[in-house]
Amino acid sequence: MGASTPGLGITGEPFGALPDGTPVERYELVNGQGMCVRILTYGGIVQSLEVPDRDGRPGNVALGFATLDGYLSDEYTAAAPFFGAIIGRYGNRIGGARFTLDGTEHRLEANNGPNTLHGGGQGFDKRVWSASCARSEDAVTLRLSLTSPDGDGGFPGTLRTVVTYELTAAGELRIHYRATTDRPTVVNLTDHTYFNLAGEGSGDVYGHRVRLFASRYTPVDATLVPTGELAPVHGTPLDFTEAHPIGERIRDGHPQMVLAQGYDHNFVLDRSGPGLVHAARVSEPTTGRVLDVHTTEPGVQFYTGNFLAGTLVGTGGGAYRQGDGFCLETQHFPDSPNKPQFPSTTLRPGQTYETTTIYAFSAD
Repeated sequence: MGASTPGLGITGEPFGALPDGTPVERYELVNGQGMCVRILTYGGIVQSLEVPDRDGRPGNVALGFATLDGYLSDEYTAAAPFFGAIIGRYGNRIGGARFTLDGTEHRLEANNGPNTLHGGGQGFDKRVWSASCARSEDAVTLRLSLTSPDGDGGFPGTLRTVVTYELTAAGELRIHYRATTDRPTVVNLTDHTYFNLAGEGSGDVYGHRVRLFASRYTPVDATLVPTGELAPVHGTPLDFTEAHPIGERIRDGHPQMVLAQGYDHNFVLDRSGPGLVHAARVSEPTTGRVLDVHTTEPGVQFYTGNFLAGTLVGTGGGAYRQGDGFCLETQHFPDSPNKPQFPSTTLRPGQTYETTTIYAFSAD
């Protein structure tokens, strides 16, 4: 094997402690090409993500906080934006905070109106993960592990989860998810990073141009749970099959836009088979930064920070307001345990849940 890329590295440091004294660490991954991602063992949170612009100047493109206290504050708990976190056991909403599996009903915590959102109030985003590091010729890797006991949050089965972050010399942040269970359960893991390619704290993302490789989406009801329909995006403000600025139609009076106060919808990715597929491309004209998302998942939740209300002060010292970031949460569809027509999220003993998502950065 040849020499690794110069400047490629990974280091860890203490980053405070939880109120009960549990220590939290922060790992810094650099790729020698101007990219730097900082990840916490608390929640697997992507705390910051520095990416060069078209002139080679790095800027933090991920919303977050400068200290651990920001993620533990009462204001953050009340707002529940899930900045940068690993989401589990089940990303997005489960309607009615319950599901039936093999004839047994499982009741979950209702933390989003009548529904369960992102695994409940004490989901994977609020756990301290075990960490280990690795380095190869052209990438550095942080491996986070967590065991969720049977009945955790109401979910059946002991779930053993490993999430691997790999930063490559080519400008990719690759996230690989793996989980096994000892009882039949449901699982849907994702990443909840809020991006602003103009730079964290620079204002709203409405000028970003987005293309989603999805000709259908899952319409939602008044509580933002899918109705079960797979509807065409054509003729609606949810049509991103060609690139559009985020803000161009965000205040459209279409009923779906009114319900979500913007974009907060699962898009059904166009795919002809398994494996990685191009899910999204986002470009920011003032900096030239470009984000391409590839995933093995069937869907992606496009969310435009509709519920940021100026109550949280971010890394750069500015308040985060509505539209100051966007998320591309690769996933199975929301409420799949209650929608048999959707791709299944059931995991059984002897099976392995495995998905991969790649956030690839470049500049035009």
